[in-house]
Amino acid sequence: MHKAMPEKGREGDEVLAQLESFKAHDPSFKEGRVWSLVYYLNEKHSEFTKNAYHSYASENGLNPGAFKSLKKLENEIIGATATILNGTEEVCGVVTSGGTESCLMAVKTYRDMARKTRGVKKPEMILPTTAHVAWFKASEYFSVKVRLVPLTSGFTPDLKKLRKLINRNTVMILGSAPEYPHGCIDPIEQMGEIAEKKGIPLHVDACVGGFILPFLEMNGEELPPWDYRVPGVTSISADIHKYGYAAKGASTITYRNLDILRYQMFVYENWPGGVFASPALLGTRPGGGYAAAWSMLQYFGQEGYQQLAADTIAAVNGLKAGIASIADLEVIGNPIGPLFSFRSTDPDVSIYAVGDQMDARGWQVNRNQFPEGLHAMVTAQHLQVVDQYIADLRESVEVVRANPELAQQGGAATYGMLAHVPLRGVVRKKVLEMFSEQYRAGGGELDMSSGASVSDGNGEGLLDRIVSWYVTRQQKKGR
Repeated sequence: MHKAMPEKGREGDEVLAQLESFKAHDPSFKEGRVWSLVYYLNEKHSEFTKNAYHSYASENGLNPGAFKSLKKLENEIIGATATILNGTEEVCGVVTSGGTESCLMAVKTYRDMARKTRGVKKPEMILPTTAHVAWFKASEYFSVKVRLVPLTSGFTPDLKKLRKLINRNTVMILGSAPEYPHGCIDPIEQMGEIAEKKGIPLHVDACVGGFILPFLEMNGEELPPWDYRVPGVTSISADIHKYGYAAKGASTITYRNLDILRYQMFVYENWPGGVFASPALLGTRPGGGYAAAWSMLQYFGQEGYQQLAADTIAAVNGLKAGIASIADLEVIGNPIGPLFSFRSTDPDVSIYAVGDQMDARGWQVNRNQFPEGLHAMVTAQHLQVVDQYIADLRESVEVVRANPELAQQGGAATYGMLAHVPLRGVVRKKVLEMFSEQYRAGGGELDMSSGASVSDGNGEGLLDRIVSWYVTRQQKKGR
């Protein structure tokens, strides 16, 4: 049933108080208990961000000729971004609403460029298996076929197989710095050589790494080449609302030159409302996002970001060392930067059951599949909780080791079964069917008790329902 708006307005303080009350069951991110989604430092930083956003809450970046102040902010944001990405004076770009929009724009740009310059009618793009899901969304939205590169044993793309996937329909190649599931930086330098030799654009998805990897390098960390210093790199996406600590709704997409960026633009000259031009996906572009992003670059400056990067990597190193000290756990691959995942090396110690135990101790833990693991997206704030996290992780492993049946219960059973359902297309269909029900009139609720299940309103999570459906299906087949 729809809930109608109140007939009469309410006092502002009352409304704000109710807004605050809605957070009662949200994750405890201010205590460092959340390992994704939120980039919180402290209340001083949070208050500054709110004030910066509010200062431009009404302004609209739709028409850069109207609010010239917003275009000035955008120019300076892109200039600062191009600088830390080691771009030339020709590097240019746009502020977007987030990493997904930045990724979508790159696909649209390279599809249209290949269509115009090479006559490509059946566009394809080459993605590593670990590419962010935004690239698969872009594939569906813009009808660009995905050719997947399998991974080596080190969880980086197999370059020999990448070469074989390139054909006349290839419009772009993707590399990540780092990729999200395991935190590994793809071999961008070698990928750049391949791309340049074949005359194919190479985009680097640095939505996660763009505002921390440069500062880690300034701090003396050794990183493989991944930015505009690699000749074959033609564009980079980098989120300011991640490790730039800006308010949500601020990413960047930059290109090596304006000749490429032009293919991102949309122009319609026959609209009765006038000639219309737009640089990216959104029409209305919230001025608050520009203001908060620009303000954050001024607030921290290079030195501030270097300190945040130092604190973050100190937390990462502490967590990795703690995990290495726990029997039967290991970090997956060779992660460089703020992301990593880890798994169990003992079949009797279910990593998903360990995740359930950590959830029960108040941590919001994310799960990986292929291979099964737990994931951590570490921020500077997490430096204060490293010891407690490792202590709880150690206890959780011991509980699961002593009780192997926990692998068949709760979220562990759900995730374990779901990761091994062979009919992935059927899984997709059932997820779409059940997930979309949450957007029926009246809506639904999120049930986080099994990791990230979506409740049908009757207490059963989406993932639980998929597993129940699959088990019933197999029983009917006599398996």
